[in-house]
Order: sequence, then C-alpha cells, then structure tokens
Amino acid sequence: MDLGLEGKVAVVTGATAGIGLATALKFVEEGAKVAICARNADKLAATVELLRGKGGDVLGVPADIARPEQVERFFSTVAGHFGRIDILVNNAGTSMRGPFLQVKDADWDADLELKLYGAIRCSRLAVEHMKRQGGGRIVNISTIGGKQPAATSMPTSVSRAAGLALTKALSREFAADNILVNAVCIGKIKAGQHERAAASKGREPDDLYREFARDIPLGRVGEAEEAANVIVFLASKAASYVTGSSINLDGGASGVM
Repeated sequence: MDLGLEGKVAVVTGATAGIGLATALKFVEEGAKVAICARNADKLAATVELLRGKGGDVLGVPADIARPEQVERFFSTVAGHFGRIDILVNNAGTSMRGPFLQVKDADWDADLELKLYGAIRCSRLAVEHMKRQGGGRIVNISTIGGKQPAATSMPTSVSRAAGLALTKALSREFAADNILVNAVCIGKIKAGQHERAAASKGREPDDLYREFARDIPLGRVGEAEEAANVIVFLASKAASYVTGSSINLDGGASGVM
C-alpha cells in the first residue's frame, strides 16, 4: 500500500530509542523527511547517522521537550530547514509512577511538564504550519493506563489521561483545517527501560518479558516496530478519515476499548 508519505516532513520527539526510533525508521522507509530531537547530543548524532544510513533526509536538533524555549528553537529550525511540517508524533516521555502518598509535587510537575505541556507546546507550533499548508497529522503516544489507571500508577496515568483529552479536543477544533489528531495507547512493548529494570534486579530481559506476557491475551510482549506501523499508518493518507481516535496497541491486555 502506498501511504502517500513521500516528501512529507515528519517531526518525531523522543526518537533516539524504542518506539520513537522505530517510527522514525518507518517514516524514512516510506520516503518522508524526518526531524528528531533529544537532550543527549551524542545519542542524537548517532541516531541521525543511523537514519541517514538508511537513506533518510534527516535533521537532528538537541532539545529538551520540557523546556519551552528549546521546543520553539527546535520547530523554528525544522521549519527553516525543510520549509514545512506535515506530521508531528508526540512521543517523548518516561514512566514515572509510585504510591500516591509518596509522589511529591516536583514529580507531578516534571511529569506534566514533559508529557502534557510538551505535547501542548509541540502541537501549538506544528498546527501553525499545518493550517497554512492546508492540513497535517498529529499522533500522540499515550498508554493504556491513561484509559484504565491502576493503583500506584500516578503521575503517569493522569498525564496520559490528560493527553487523551488533548487529542480529542484538538481533533474537533482543527478538523475544518484538515488536521487529523489521534492517539496510540501503548501496552507492554519491548524497550530499554524494561531491560534496564531487569538488569537492576539481576534478571534477563526475556524473563521479564515472559512475566509480562502472562497478562497479555496474545501471549507475548509487542515489538517497537509494531507500534511504529500503527503510528505511521495514522500519519498517512490511508487514515484520511480517522481523527479523534485512540488505538490500544497492547495485545488485548486492556479491559477497555
């Protein structure tokens, strides 16, 4: 299927590893131009080199999505370099969670600043370009916990729930501008954070993934590439009548749709 992404400009935050990297690679495969940012300049440079090695027209800009002035500089640089912004994937984020009474105000502030305000600021800047050029796509990466929060899941589940509300509100406000806004709610996907957690406990990653798989109807943990396939589909012309939706990508684990 031709996804119609040839020559489009896709901005992907949090793209130096995991789902973000897999998504950037998929955009490159589909012929899109890609802009990425990261706080770690060395990881950013290595990722840009990797993507260019795959034939991609790629721009990397050091930036912290939790810092408003750096977000503005990032988008200004992207627009100046490529001349347009067609797609935004708000992927930057971490998993911060713990018992409610132990989560401090500073933890709440940091989580909301990165996941919610980061997406708000990136979307605001991207929409300005998309409106001028007659349309665009925004894909917000969330988690199934944003729909079905568990005990000790804060602040991340609250930040993710706010991101889903943002997705729906933006989809309705900018539908007339042909800007489609959707979310992908991630379940258990193989990622560096899980592997680091396993290593900290002296365990092999595969042991941890097998443990996760017990609660997943498909019986396995997902791959980053499987998430990227859905994200890039939502950014493509194949999803031209999809907006205001959230897709669970969790192997059937969530109890809600």
